[in-house]
Amino acid sequence: MEVKVVSSAQEMQDAFSVRKQVFINEQNVPEEEEIDQFEDEAVHFVLYNNGIPAGAGRFRTVDGNGKAERICVLKEKRQSGSGKAIMDKIEEHAKNQGLPALKLNAQTQAIPFYEKLGYEVISEEFMDAGIPHRTMKKSI
Repeated sequence: MEVKVVSSAQEMQDAFSVRKQVFINEQNVPEEEEIDQFEDEAVHFVLYNNGIPAGAGRFRTVDGNGKAERICVLKEKRQSGSGKAIMDKIEEHAKNQGLPALKLNAQTQAIPFYEKLGYEVISEEFMDAGIPHRTMKKSI
């Protein structure tokens, strides 16, 4: 298992492929909401399992903090440490930027996963793409 910072068109295509499978096909998020205006300014990450794309995420700096977004792992690769590997790489990137904290908007069903990684809920529940979410934060 290897998490890479996207640096080629193929890696970007691999990241988008995983995001489309998880968010659009599996969770029925409209494509126009999943692929948004922040794609060009974000740093993208892709997780490979034996050379095959299996996870993805992206990072932006927002209001002086890092923001992890679009974290996803293919259904058959969940519970394998893939999500933690992606988050570890994003946290490392944020630390290298000298940022004090990392925020994310977690689907409510994913909150226990992020709590295990040290994130705390800091918002009430809200809807995003028809899915309940809460904002979480971790000092890094």
